[in-house]
Amino acid sequence: MLFEFIATIAAAFGMAGLALIITHLSKLAGKRAPKWLIPLFAAIGMFAFQIHQEYNWYGQQVSKLPAGVQVVKVAKSTEWFRPWSYVKPQILRFIAADTGNASVQVDNPNIYLVNLYLFERRRSVQKVPQVIDCRIPARADYVMPEKDSKLTIDEHVRQTTAWRELATDDPLFISICTDKS
Repeated sequence: MLFEFIATIAAAFGMAGLALIITHLSKLAGKRAPKWLIPLFAAIGMFAFQIHQEYNWYGQQVSKLPAGVQVVKVAKSTEWFRPWSYVKPQILRFIAADTGNASVQVDNPNIYLVNLYLFERRRSVQKVPQVIDCRIPARADYVMPEKDSKLTIDEHVRQTTAWRELATDDPLFISICTDKS
């Protein structure tokens, strides 16, 4: 975030420098440029850089994902204070699944344990372990068993998780259940 702040200031100075050149050229031409031209160009530079970063953030994050991690859900947003987002909605959040390291349960071959990564602009990445049941199909947050638990993993999952329905056309279901079968 610090580098983005520095780059925003650099964009402002770059555009202000362009306005300074225009001001000097207008003096050579015998005209006088308005005093607000330099601050206007600086503001345009900052806004343009920030808008550019917001639209390119998703692509930059996806290009950094390691092999085996794929995007399963994208959230596009439009905001009233970003009127340009009505023309082209922005992607400010997405979910990626570590399908390359998804592990099947020994007790039940229909149940997979997979890590989901929640990405959001200007926030840290969150890792959420998920249990996917390909038979039902459903998903649930994974709760670690206690150290001295005598339950099998399958019994532990049945007792400690709140299952949520998972559609068969959901990219998470497709990437875990159909690609692994």
